[in-house]
Amino acid sequence: MIKEDIHHEKLEKALYLLFSKFNKKGARFNVAEFLSNRLLLIEVIERGIPYSIFNRILEAGPFTNVFWSDALDLSMKSLQRYSASERRFDPIHSEKILELAEVIVYGRTVFDTYEKFKLWLETPNFALGNSRPMDLLKSSYGKELVLTELGRIEHGILA
Repeated sequence: MIKEDIHHEKLEKALYLLFSKFNKKGARFNVAEFLSNRLLLIEVIERGIPYSIFNRILEAGPFTNVFWSDALDLSMKSLQRYSASERRFDPIHSEKILELAEVIVYGRTVFDTYEKFKLWLETPNFALGNSRPMDLLKSSYGKELVLTELGRIEHGILA
């Protein structure tokens, strides 16, 4: 198995573990289906994401600890405390984690590899006002712009 598949498999497994706790019917589902189920997402957010799941998402995705610390508006020391105590994230942080997981899943789908996706995230983009997509991900509105641009790329509509 190549490195890219391992990253993708880790992310899928992390999200599946999180979502399977909320699967009341016992039916099989994939991560994309879960991420499109807004009512289920709200339930997960309200309960909070455990650090163990967050850590799997962190390991599988293209973002560094520093990026996550900044995006979640938590100090590195606070992230370490979450790790040490295996706490659940507050709803506001859980929502941001799921938003970024959604971007990771979609970006991986569009670019086929995390390396290509990471390069795209770090490169100023004309369609995004010459901003780096990664810099926009710290807000919900920015995340929506990034997802919209990923959709355009997926469908071959370039700025």
